Amino acid sequence: MKIAIVCYPTFGGSGVVATELGIALSHRGHEVHFVTYKQPVRLALLNENIHFHEVNVPDYALFHYQPYELALSSKLVNIVKKHQIDILHVHYAIPHAYAGYMAKMMLKEEGIEVPMVTTLHGTDITLVGSHPFYRPAVTFSINNSDVVTSVSESLKQDTLRLFDIRNEIEVVPNFIDTSVIHKQFTDCQRDLMANTNERIITHISNFRKVKRVQDVIEVFHRIQLEVPSKLLMVGDGPEREGAEILVKDLGLQDDVKFLGNSNEIDKILCFSDLFLLPSEAESFGLAALEAMVNKVPVISSNAGGIPEVNIDGVTGYLSNVGNIADMSLNAIKILKDDDTLNRFKENAQREAAKFDIKNIVPIYEALYEGVLVSR
Repeated sequence: MKIAIVCYPTFGGSGVVATELGIALSHRGHEVHFVTYKQPVRLALLNENIHFHEVNVPDYALFHYQPYELALSSKLVNIVKKHQIDILHVHYAIPHAYAGYMAKMMLKEEGIEVPMVTTLHGTDITLVGSHPFYRPAVTFSINNSDVVTSVSESLKQDTLRLFDIRNEIEVVPNFIDTSVIHKQFTDCQRDLMANTNERIITHISNFRKVKRVQDVIEVFHRIQLEVPSKLLMVGDGPEREGAEILVKDLGLQDDVKFLGNSNEIDKILCFSDLFLLPSEAESFGLAALEAMVNKVPVISSNAGGIPEVNIDGVTGYLSNVGNIADMSLNAIKILKDDDTLNRFKENAQREAAKFDIKNIVPIYEALYEGVLVSR
């Protein structure tokens, strides 16, 4: 099949999932065309089965805000015609499904039918999409997609609750490529980050308010009083400055390291003992899954789709959003001795294996084939 994938090219979960999906599809012999405004961060190499098409938005003084959706839909029309694309797979309802629908209609005028699969990732539904200003466009885009998927059962139920949806929604979870874990390096080099008697705790996010990064600092502060530890804060965003101020106020400057955005997530997780994810909303919890596949147990909130990934008392623990005391106690329970920690580490990796990419990609292939046959 020839598949055009539309996604955001950033460090966020939806962009990572879309890119990894496209790469995996290319390895299975499909021709994949990424269409976005810059090359996705996880798309390191192009080859005969992977192509990247940049969407350029002309800068006209007439427009106060440049119309990305218009440029994207026009670009999709040109790519479908030039490369005989069989199917569009758009990640995020807006603006991508909306632009995809417009492309479909323009192509239909020329007698070209191309089906569209829309994958819902979370913020497009629970935050941006639920705003009254965008709700009609989101509803329209979902109902006019040929196939709709969501990355968790929780997100599916949120979508059905927030919008008047006529389409079926298939739950296809996010995934992880277990085959590449620890392949790039042989020495985790823990001593670069902590002393031998210290545990290493990690948080990875885009540092938005919903991630509750100050809760991460507060939880770590309580852990550190009981268990000698270091905290690695990976990522960047609007809440970073507040987190840095809190670290200084608590006198934790020597124990907390802010690493910024990184393409070496697996290496960082390799020497981590515990992952903190106290988010107030997560459609799936891809960061938790990435931690678990690297044998890192997870202390998290019970928000959204996280409980579908992090199994309470098995791969880590779940607490109510904002319950810093409970998260801290649960973390200490895991970290207090090596036997307990190792048991949780093994459990985390075993559970993560259920989400291996080789188990999930065939589900997408079956959806593609089904919609093509039904045309």
